[in-house]
Amino acid sequence: MHRWCLLAVVCSGVLVSIARPGQAVGGSHKMEVVKQWNLLNFNFPWDYPAASKEFYNPENVVATGLEVGYDRIFIATPRLFSGVPATVSSIPRGTNGDSPVLQAYPDWTHHRAATKEYNCSDIGLVSVYRLRIDSCNRLWALDAGVSRSLEDFEVTCPPKILVYDLHTDQVVRRIDFPPEVVRRESLYTNLIVDETTSRPENNCDDVFVYITDTVAPGIVVYDSGKDLTWRVSHPAMYPDPDFAESSILEHRFTLMDGIVGLAFDMEAGIVYFQPLATDRIFSVTTAALRAGPLPFGKDLPVKLVGRKSSQGIGLGASPRGGTIFYAPLSETAVASWNPRTNEHQILVQDQEKIQFAADLRTPDRDGTALYVLTSKFHRFFLKNLDANEFNTRILRIDGVAIPSGQLATQSHLRPTVPYDTLHGNAYYHPSVVLPVPYKPLGPVLPPAATTSNPLSVFNTQNMPFGHGLFTKQSTFGHSTILQQGKPSQPFFALNNGEKSFPPSLGSRPQYGASGSPIFVPKLNQNFNDLNLLRYRKSVPVNQTALH
Repeated sequence: MHRWCLLAVVCSGVLVSIARPGQAVGGSHKMEVVKQWNLLNFNFPWDYPAASKEFYNPENVVATGLEVGYDRIFIATPRLFSGVPATVSSIPRGTNGDSPVLQAYPDWTHHRAATKEYNCSDIGLVSVYRLRIDSCNRLWALDAGVSRSLEDFEVTCPPKILVYDLHTDQVVRRIDFPPEVVRRESLYTNLIVDETTSRPENNCDDVFVYITDTVAPGIVVYDSGKDLTWRVSHPAMYPDPDFAESSILEHRFTLMDGIVGLAFDMEAGIVYFQPLATDRIFSVTTAALRAGPLPFGKDLPVKLVGRKSSQGIGLGASPRGGTIFYAPLSETAVASWNPRTNEHQILVQDQEKIQFAADLRTPDRDGTALYVLTSKFHRFFLKNLDANEFNTRILRIDGVAIPSGQLATQSHLRPTVPYDTLHGNAYYHPSVVLPVPYKPLGPVLPPAATTSNPLSVFNTQNMPFGHGLFTKQSTFGHSTILQQGKPSQPFFALNNGEKSFPPSLGSRPQYGASGSPIFVPKLNQNFNDLNLLRYRKSVPVNQTALH
């Protein structure tokens, strides 16, 4: 008979009930393995340098983000190390067998950062940790802009969001963050797309987006309708040094990650969050996040929700009902807890399949299902990976979430072709409904990228791949790569925040790569200049319009 260990938190109630480490497979729900891989592989064109370890090293490609669409499953593989050729990929739904080849999304022209032949002004991706699909069937890709974040932490390009229309696979919005919300070692890793106040006629262009900055801990809020961005922070978003070391089975590793896990209770208007290096889960209301930068002397109203039995990174929430899902690392399990009813249970437990749950998703498109992306991240990190084992899995647990019902009003946006016929390039099938095509205003976006000439993607001068393939040719506009100089390793040190950890402004760069000032003078003495005010950006590509 199982014996459970209950951990209570004074003033915040019971959070978890987790089995002891070392127990056999257990839980109250059935778990399905959707896909699993030993090592991730990609659909390289014939003339790409896949044999080069600097371009593609399969033992350095770690999946951290998952999103489930109508016809495809999307996977984010950030550039934690060198040798990651593409940072966003997809696999068709309904395919049989293990280890499907990842299709670079939308094509290889969006992943030029793998060879450093790219321009930060172009439409493309550097390093994506998480992905989200909104109710208008658009994919939000949060690009941290940082290469080799677990090696030398090269700030390659400024962070941004690209929004793809999944009917056409074209970029319909580009959101560049103003320098006021970006810190020297910012690492944007997770996002929530809040549509609770969005109006149908605005086609998901009036949402709020909440974004985690893991290394310079904070939450960046983006008001999509007004095109405004601001930043807030709280000590709860910082890593706890007492939980710097994590344990998964016999493996131990040290990683001082701040806020990264996010979950959203849309009914209650509550955002749950957790750093990796902590045993606690916290919450903040969306009303507090939407209120703008904090006035001087006022703290963000963060609440302690409860304590887990160990650290964890993935968080999820049921679209309705208030249940949250989490996965403590030491327990190799996925559990649920409902703060409204105080009900908690172990959903599944498996020492082999659930070792590092990086992302938990409850897509409305799949009814009551909870998807879990697991990997042996600690083995990648410790460089003791066994390539003969399954190291990455997509798991599905049915019957645990309650759909929001929101998609009923957006049913015209889903493809009309059944899942089993939507594979490869079949999503261009003429019977797919395209009710809300987007078109950028004016000539602000470049023409749609294609792969008709793969050689030009990585070898613009037609030089042999051994010459200049990995030379630093990145520019932002006409400037050189950002933050060149002595590399830093920010994961093992606390970084500058807003309220309780005032930064030293003298140590920060005063000018960006374009030569323009990064920091602006204090405009209102009643506001904390560390949070600054909300600044309207003037980036025209952030605007879209209907045909």
